[in-house]
Amino acid sequence: MNQCLTFLLAMLALGTGAVNTAAAGKLNVVATLEDLASIARFVGGDDVTVAGIAHGGQDAHFLDAKPSYLVKLNRADVLIENGAELEVGWLPVLVDGARNRRILPGAPGRVNAMAGIEMLEVPATLSRAEGDVHPQGNPHFTLDPANGKIIAASICNAFCACAPDRAATFRANLAAFDKRLDESLARWTAMMAPLKGLKIVTFHRNFSYFARRFGLQAAGTLEPKPGVPPSPGYLANLIVTMKTEGVKLILAEPYRDLKVAQFAAEKSGAKMLVAPAGVGGNDDSRDYFACFDWLLGQIVKTVVP
Repeated sequence: MNQCLTFLLAMLALGTGAVNTAAAGKLNVVATLEDLASIARFVGGDDVTVAGIAHGGQDAHFLDAKPSYLVKLNRADVLIENGAELEVGWLPVLVDGARNRRILPGAPGRVNAMAGIEMLEVPATLSRAEGDVHPQGNPHFTLDPANGKIIAASICNAFCACAPDRAATFRANLAAFDKRLDESLARWTAMMAPLKGLKIVTFHRNFSYFARRFGLQAAGTLEPKPGVPPSPGYLANLIVTMKTEGVKLILAEPYRDLKVAQFAAEKSGAKMLVAPAGVGGNDDSRDYFACFDWLLGQIVKTVVP
């Protein structure tokens, strides 16, 4: 832990957290992912200020516990976490150090976005030999846009509990978000319909929910196991599989080893798309809707002749 963070922890320990701002002004919201922050902005509207921590161009599994995060959490009325242990390596120590009762687990201002989500890839058994597996399942569920409605409802409930005088506004914002998402999902589904059954390879399992939603078939991952880099032998076998099964597309997040992904694409004949894993991963993915507009548009552009 660096000296600056240690100093902040010591200073915060002298008090019990920031004064509650919910009654006096806007709700102060912190979200661990920009995906969640974007949804919160739609639901909260002008009655919230929202700060996101990890954007779609970063690996949210591994973030440094920066002092700036600690200050944000100390002042927060609401904390929205992804859950499913995505942030387990850095969020608990920050919440503990923030000395803010409003965002502790079980408090009205704590939102776990995985609540109500149908989780994929829940392991039957747990073993470190299987790589960096998550006991509660694959945590990258925000990449199924239909899950956005479930997440938005959880966020709305928390906002209503923390600022009940503005509950009617939050619920109206939620209804508008749901309507826009339904309309967008219908458009996205129609856009991807010609590609149903398209075989893809991903670097990590970030796109499992995305693939299921849009009818794509995952033929493998560049990682032999989650978090484990590929050996030359594994990569050679995967390339043979890709050729045999006619894989057309590799999706790789910008923080992966893109030389590996490019090599696999060149040897297999597939196309590679550097695809941010969420909102804020590039200039065209500024919010939850724009993120899917860009990603789906790029997939069609990359694959369709």
